[in-house]
Amino acid sequence: MSANSKNTRAQSRLEKAARESGKTGVHYEVEARAVREKIARLRALRLAKEAADKNLAEAAPPKPPSDIGN
Repeated sequence: MSANSKNTRAQSRLEKAARESGKTGVHYEVEARAVREKIARLRALRLAKEAADKNLAEAAPPKPPSDIGN
């Protein structure tokens, strides 16, 4: 299960609880915004790292063949 689906499920539970209580509290809205911002920040960091790793792999010189048989 991915972290995104866990966060989505948690957010859904919070939304359901808010609807059932009949009011959406300020605390819920602040927490939901914080979760969305954290997810966006972590996603951006992950994508930047993946791009940097890809660029590093492409820039690295190819490895010479090993002489295991000699």
